[in-house]
Amino acid sequence: MRRLQRLIAAALLLLCGSAWAQFDHGYVGWDALLKKHVRWLPDQKQSRVDYDGFRADRAALKTALDAMSAVPPAEFARWSREQQMAFLVNAYNAFTVELILTRWPDLKSIKDLGSLLQSPWKKKFFVLLGEERHLDWIEHEQLRPRYQDPRVHAAVNCASIGCPALRPEAFSAAKLDAQFDDGMQRFMSDRTRNRVANGKLEVSMIFKWFREDFEQGWLGFRQLDDVFVRYAAQLSDRPDEQRKLRERALAPGFLDYDWSLNAAGR
Repeated sequence: MRRLQRLIAAALLLLCGSAWAQFDHGYVGWDALLKKHVRWLPDQKQSRVDYDGFRADRAALKTALDAMSAVPPAEFARWSREQQMAFLVNAYNAFTVELILTRWPDLKSIKDLGSLLQSPWKKKFFVLLGEERHLDWIEHEQLRPRYQDPRVHAAVNCASIGCPALRPEAFSAAKLDAQFDDGMQRFMSDRTRNRVANGKLEVSMIFKWFREDFEQGWLGFRQLDDVFVRYAAQLSDRPDEQRKLRERALAPGFLDYDWSLNAAGR
């Protein structure tokens, strides 16, 4: 009996010790869940999430989350910039789904999981890189200041209609740049979030909340107008409106943010 117990203990130690060493940078488990439970809407710019499906596959989700939680800081530090960013974005999105499932289906918004004293993004409910973390730690203490790529705002998903779409695939280092670019293209093309309407430029509150991130030099962006110049063709189909955008003749107004849950069927 004691020998069997020693063998089991040794196996568990080996499993825990090798979890990060064999970390799957292709995120096969998380990717399969996304492909199964996330769907593009017909416009291919927004997506909806089948939280009932995720709840039914919660064991598989836990396996994916546990693999992320098992990565030690020293190993993470040895990864490439792209591997680190893909890891953090996937962790943010996966743990956001898990957070929704803690109250699903008895909520209409991720904000229902907060209180007057604490936002849902400040809740410490998971372990990442050796410590208990909250979602804001990933976005505001890691992704934004360390990597300074504003395209992450079209990659991390806050489980809300107003947020850029949750992709039905995992992010990976090999495809990260293309995935970030595609996310921005879809987001800027979504006329419910960003548009020229009645001669006015109306854009997501993301550009107000995180304006400084879009003015730090990515692709030469030094002021917010540079973003709308680059994406003029996505913001409007009309040549005259595109010309005004490129001439910086339209000052942005900011649309109300829709915090409704991005759940399928809602």
